[in-house]
Amino acid sequence: MTNPLLSMCLVGGEFSEIAEFACTLATEAALCTTSHFRKPLDVHVKADQSPVTIADQKTERLIRDMIAATYPAHGLLGEEHGIEGRDNDEIWVIDPIDGTKSFISGLPQYGTLIAYLKDREVRVGAISMPELKEFWIGIDGDGCFFNGVRCSVSKCDQLAEAILMTTSVEYLSEKHQSRFAALTRQARVRRYGGDCYIYAMVASGWADVAVDTGLQYYDYMAVIPIIEEAGGVITDWSGRRPGLNSDGTILAAATPALHRQALELLTR
Repeated sequence: MTNPLLSMCLVGGEFSEIAEFACTLATEAALCTTSHFRKPLDVHVKADQSPVTIADQKTERLIRDMIAATYPAHGLLGEEHGIEGRDNDEIWVIDPIDGTKSFISGLPQYGTLIAYLKDREVRVGAISMPELKEFWIGIDGDGCFFNGVRCSVSKCDQLAEAILMTTSVEYLSEKHQSRFAALTRQARVRRYGGDCYIYAMVASGWADVAVDTGLQYYDYMAVIPIIEEAGGVITDWSGRRPGLNSDGTILAAATPALHRQALELLTR
């Protein structure tokens, strides 16, 4: 996978060095994940019943080792190898393969998520889709870029005209199912599946609303600056900006008006 951001002139903001390093991390991670994709793999089941493979574990270890070598004072929070330095001023949040079920099924819609936080606020977030050769990065104050070109959300402000996406209805609790059903009835188009990819679709303006529940912090931290720097709105289902201790519900929308309409249905 080429490094799309390195081929463009970074705007020179406060986090340009971190953003460039995040691109390097994603590039190296892609080499690791693609080397295992559609190859025989042992699949193990973790305590939360989610699958994990050697590809998940090796990719996260690679990313962590690169960060530790370059920024030894930074904390590391990852899905597969735990937490180191959670209280540090600067931390990285890693999901080596977001969409392991897709990965083990031979579906190319899996991604690597990388987020950088400073002073407890997420400043840089990256979504890398190795098999699709697609890459998004959101940089605090500098914008969101898709394969090196600035991208933005759609102008959709009516739910009746919106394309709505979610990863899977099977993750919804009974309480969430009724609220989600009310939301989907209002949308023009509904599409299911995609994990982190659905948020990238919103950031580039190809979808208008993305909704999930049951997520962990490593599933959504990287997504926050991507949506916000593309001009969208992202909160939990209570309307609060997500953080490390959020409840795992996520609502991303292209415009404030669209977000308000969706949120009203999700909070009934």
